[in-house]
Amino acid sequence: MADDAGSPNPVKRFGGIRELERRLKGRSAVLEQSKDAIAAELLAMGFANLTDVVTWDANGNVSIIASDQISETATRAIKKVKSTVKYDKEGGRTETLEIELHDKVRILQVLAKACGLMDESEKDLDAPSVVGIKMVGPDVIETEYEEITAGDK
Repeated sequence: MADDAGSPNPVKRFGGIRELERRLKGRSAVLEQSKDAIAAELLAMGFANLTDVVTWDANGNVSIIASDQISETATRAIKKVKSTVKYDKEGGRTETLEIELHDKVRILQVLAKACGLMDESEKDLDAPSVVGIKMVGPDVIETEYEEITAGDK
């Protein structure tokens, strides 16, 4: 049986109501078992701080905390670690270590929404912001040009 748009009935396409219910029950049991683990992972990422991974002194000297001393929850918040070594023409060596954490604001938005702290009617937070830009150019100055011909020289 086809609906008004001419496409097949989605319930029949997936084997009928009973088959859909059976498949969804199995899926929901897996999700129920994973719900606490998902919440714990999001909480760990949302509440980790940069100071859980790096330290710095008053002079701006940055040092990385040893990996065996970083808490398990802080390691969950690390998205990427990148080590770069560059050599200059004089043979000098520069090492750079970049540590990127997961987007804390986005994780906290997901947690707030799951806890009911955010209004469901709010627009999608992933939508780009609209910024008005007013361009102002220089003032136009009236100028007069005098045409010079070969005979005027």
